[in-house]
Amino acid sequence: MKVVKFGGSSLADAAQFKKVAEIIHADKDRRYVVPSAPGKRFSDDIKVTDMLYVCYEKALRHENIDADFQKICDRYQGIIDELGLDLSLEQEFFYIKNSFMVRAGRDYAASRGEYLNGIILAKYLGFEFIDAADVIFFKENGSFDGPRSEQALQERLAKTSYAVIPGFYGSMPNDTIKTFSRGGSDFTGSVVASAVHASLYENWTDVSGFLIADPRIVKNPQTITTITYRELRELAYMGATVLHEDAIFPVSSAGIPINIKNTNRPEDPGTMIVKTSDEISPFYITGIAGKKGFSVIHVEKDRMNSEVGFGRRLLGVLERHNIPFEHLPSGIDTMSVVVSTHLIEGIRSQLIDQIQAETGSDIVQIDDGVALLAVVGRGMRKMIGTAARICAALAHARINLWMIDQGSSELNVIVGVNEMDFEKATQVIYEVFVDSVEQ
Repeated sequence: MKVVKFGGSSLADAAQFKKVAEIIHADKDRRYVVPSAPGKRFSDDIKVTDMLYVCYEKALRHENIDADFQKICDRYQGIIDELGLDLSLEQEFFYIKNSFMVRAGRDYAASRGEYLNGIILAKYLGFEFIDAADVIFFKENGSFDGPRSEQALQERLAKTSYAVIPGFYGSMPNDTIKTFSRGGSDFTGSVVASAVHASLYENWTDVSGFLIADPRIVKNPQTITTITYRELRELAYMGATVLHEDAIFPVSSAGIPINIKNTNRPEDPGTMIVKTSDEISPFYITGIAGKKGFSVIHVEKDRMNSEVGFGRRLLGVLERHNIPFEHLPSGIDTMSVVVSTHLIEGIRSQLIDQIQAETGSDIVQIDDGVALLAVVGRGMRKMIGTAARICAALAHARINLWMIDQGSSELNVIVGVNEMDFEKATQVIYEVFVDSVEQ
């Protein structure tokens, strides 16, 4: 039994719907389908979810939404007409538009993209349509209710051999609609896969798997053939965006592998995401990912290393301001805390004063413009000199290294560089680990 999720680009128009249907019907084990809302058909196009947001915001401002809403209707009607379906969504359109006028909520508005696409796809496939609001649930505090959702899915799907369940949304205890964060259809697919104990969760998108590096930075990067859940978690957190990072948890606990596949090239093997793997990449690293927007709180105090509780007092200041930290590089008389820059805007002076008061530090300063870059790979444990190669590559490219941090599991090495050097740093690290092997 397989659960398959298709992203917005895979269901952007009727031509893509036909590709999706061919893929699903090619394997009778592909029984449960989780669709996203229609994505972009071309580079300057607008995603349906964004169209819904714009339309709803206008409704909140009591502006006329007729023209904007009609564009959304036309988008879906165009798919229906090109597929030759005997299907009318007029009642759905009428109800949704009126719900916008009475302020049904932004989550409701955004969720209708998946909802309508699910109805069309179910009709085209000949599958049963199951509204996600009937099987995906949230708690009063807005957090996902896993146990209740799993029970509802198991009970409903036990009676249904083939079904389409829209991604991205579910329902609150008061029956209002609640959405996951962007990319939440990945999470819905993962929850469905876990509930039915699927043998495989296929996540279909517009790329043939995970790439070792960002193709906007590195030209034609290699595809990752196999990656573990832990490696994926590291890369997703640091900016890799092929799969929503929260989607890992439901399937990883159940030991269900994920296969990232390309709707436009279904013959490509894609990337397998597994719990464990003895397969080692010829490059020893699995992937490189990173992001900008960090600041370093730098603290100096003589004999800091012998002062019991120094780190706790320092981090306690951040805790009171609800600021998590990314990394904590330290020396004998120095300690640095890496945090997201946007979290300290407007309170910099307060933080400096409070840290000095709490710790009695000689120097407290904040440096901005830091980018973090993660080099991830289970193969690095067996490779001597990984950190040395990274440092040498950066030094050769005349890139200043702000910090380096290696996890205790030896699964990743994090380096901090100036934001202006981020792209160049990514390129040179890729070259030293991947290009050198290919040559």
